Amino acid sequence: MLIYDLKIAFKSLRRTPILSLLLISGIALGICVSTAFITLRHMYTREPIPGKSDRVFYVRLDSWGKDKPFKSEDRSFASNASIPDQVTYRDARGLLRSPIPKRQTPTYITHQFVFPDPKVARPYRADVRLVFGDFFEMFNTPFRYGGRWSRQADAKPEQVVIIDDATNHRLFGGADSVGRTVRLDEREFRVVGVLAPWRPALRIFDLTRDPAGPPEAIYIPFNFCEPLGLWSFGNKTGWKREKIKSFADYRGSEQVWIQYWVELGDRSDVAAYGDWLRGYILDQKKLGRFERPVYYKLSTIPELIVEWRMMPSGVEAMSIVSLLFLVVCSFNLVGMLLGKFLTRMPEVSVRRALGASRGQVFRQHLVECEVIGVIGGLAGVLLSFVILGLLARFLQNGEALRFDGEMALTATFLSLAAGLLSGAYPAWRVSTTTSALQLKVQ
Repeated sequence: MLIYDLKIAFKSLRRTPILSLLLISGIALGICVSTAFITLRHMYTREPIPGKSDRVFYVRLDSWGKDKPFKSEDRSFASNASIPDQVTYRDARGLLRSPIPKRQTPTYITHQFVFPDPKVARPYRADVRLVFGDFFEMFNTPFRYGGRWSRQADAKPEQVVIIDDATNHRLFGGADSVGRTVRLDEREFRVVGVLAPWRPALRIFDLTRDPAGPPEAIYIPFNFCEPLGLWSFGNKTGWKREKIKSFADYRGSEQVWIQYWVELGDRSDVAAYGDWLRGYILDQKKLGRFERPVYYKLSTIPELIVEWRMMPSGVEAMSIVSLLFLVVCSFNLVGMLLGKFLTRMPEVSVRRALGASRGQVFRQHLVECEVIGVIGGLAGVLLSFVILGLLARFLQNGEALRFDGEMALTATFLSLAAGLLSGAYPAWRVSTTTSALQLKVQ
């Protein structure tokens, strides 16, 4: 029966091409705008680490002074949370002693000069992120060649490096460079992995600075921090007046400049790790640190995005307005569909006289409305690519703005909903109109 209704629907559309085009265009316009802005919102709300976003936690400790609670100096992203947004180097080393996390890594950004083959390129300064090998599995970083370095490489540390796809093309022409060397400042590092192109909407492993920026190009073991004296070039702040004349002073200071991440197995692990953090803070109090009441936070990435207001202002409002715009477009088509269906009353009356029920008549006309909605939805999705392309040009993280499978399902649902909104009343009206008078006139 559905196939029959579809055939009737397409015949009806071909019978009135101009009216059909107007109806489809109305739906397409609403779908175009709503899909574009919902996709923009989806870029910031999609699961950051598929399958384990609820198991990766950002660790924060209140190591601030007794009479001076923490207040972020960067009001562009932070909320009014009274806890430092990073940890000290001393605390990062202390946290590494916990056996509870499945994976864990302190991390920060520095700068180093890259010296390519003189025949290939000139030396340049690059952002370098120091991490433990767990970092790559924790954040599901995709590899094109090779993979993460070993725990032994973390411990020594070994002179190994992981580079991104762009750096691999710049230095090695895009070939498999695993086993080759990259000179960073005065040292030669062996390439153990090359990342595949990877551009998350937010730099999820470091939301403290330019969260919409791209991931760093080069990664080396965290334990090179001390032997190479690598200062942080990310955000840093502190509550205590300290004379910092050397890198050793910097490491031992109360300055916070390290981001610390852990991956925990289940709720019992989260509770156990929370107890461990409480014990750690109490131990530090005995050493004269952590003067404020015991306070720590374990936050997932989605929680941080909400707390630190990572979504640009206006995106949420625009997505709601775009949906309202689709509703308005759908309701504006009600009159056109009602006029079209009422002109078909003689035909409907004959069907009713031959035994068709009101439900069958209603379904036939509703199927036609849904066909209009689906065709309009397809046209709207194609048009939304134009809007998404324009939005991507104005966004720093525009490369991450993409139309995925979830958005395809959303667009399909919106198309069907638009067809239902615009066609439910006209279909009901034509199916409930008395047909006896029409037959008598005919």
